[in-house]
Amino acid sequence: MSTRAAALLRKPGQPQRPSLLELFFDLVFVFALNRVSHRMVDELTERRIVLVEAGETLLLLLAFLVLWFVTAWVTDLYDPQRPQLQLLVYTAMLGALVMAVAVPRAFGDRGLVFAGAYVAVHIIRGLVIVPMLRGHEAQLRAAGVFFWFTLSAVPWITGAIVTDLARSLLWTLAIAIDYAALLLLYPAPWSRATQRQWPVLAEYLSERYRQFFIIALGELILTTGSAFSDTSIQHGGAAAAFAVAFITTVLLFRVYLFRAGQLLPEAIRAAAEPSRLIREAYLAHVLMVVGIVAVAVGYELVIEHPFGRTNGPWIPVILGGPMLFLIGRALVEHAVFDRVSHSRIIGALTLAGASPLMILLPPLAVAGTAVVVLAGIAATDAVHARGKPPERPHPPNSKP
Repeated sequence: MSTRAAALLRKPGQPQRPSLLELFFDLVFVFALNRVSHRMVDELTERRIVLVEAGETLLLLLAFLVLWFVTAWVTDLYDPQRPQLQLLVYTAMLGALVMAVAVPRAFGDRGLVFAGAYVAVHIIRGLVIVPMLRGHEAQLRAAGVFFWFTLSAVPWITGAIVTDLARSLLWTLAIAIDYAALLLLYPAPWSRATQRQWPVLAEYLSERYRQFFIIALGELILTTGSAFSDTSIQHGGAAAAFAVAFITTVLLFRVYLFRAGQLLPEAIRAAAEPSRLIREAYLAHVLMVVGIVAVAVGYELVIEHPFGRTNGPWIPVILGGPMLFLIGRALVEHAVFDRVSHSRIIGALTLAGASPLMILLPPLAVAGTAVVVLAGIAATDAVHARGKPPERPHPPNSKP
């Protein structure tokens, strides 16, 4: 085994909690998520939003989530105290920052900036890690990751050169490749991805998931606080909308943390296939973060326009955001307990069923509907917490 390769990998007994380096890296994503939400707000405010624009914004957000997750998995698998790993984290941080700056015009004249920064982070990572692992079986795993990001780089860069629909189609193909490869554990022609190739530190990675959820809530606070601060008359409807936004933030946190959110590390340790549970938890957090970004978009609109007619395209973000959050939260619960609480399903269905009627209500009342549903779920959780003994995790295919 190469000494250099062994030095790059995490050592037994190393701390399993994220360091300040990872928290420093996360700071960029508050700005990145804020740029994505503002892009959507601009589209909705100017009434230009159609499915194409919404899909473009979602695509940009998904690219940020891939970048964050892969970086988190790198700092989980390798020793973050190594200077080479720290440099890679700083590189990813810079890349995410450049991407965020390009977000407003990513489908315009800054497409190459966005795609170039995204591709550069992944290619540079592969060029550093793969050679350093020479002589170690982990090199095959790293080479598989590098192979897939090299493959997706073609539609990313080609899409940045072309314009309009061609760019949207090519970038959709690129992000589909990135997500498919991630969920399949980056299989490569020269090796088959196995659970053994992807050891995970349960405490570390689950804590990183929770931290990124908090980052998303931080972006929600930043967006709603900035919107309220910018209102010309800070009372009445705007103040009520800001209060509703704060209550929603608290409820999202409470619903997320209840039982499954707290027991995720233990569930990963108990799972027979930890990497499978990690992937399910990743999908759940993608849905929840997308939902929270949509909530931020919706509440900025509500703070700026609390009364009057609710525009049709606003309803999918004001109510669809909490609905996506509940679906993601249900996936977390399934990953931890191999079941889903009825309150999550009922809450999501209630929001979906109420959506067509919301066109008759002012935006503030639409936001209030989401608060009532989330408050009902939080209250149900509180009752269950008092009425039942502490539940232990039981993930699908758990160890005997």
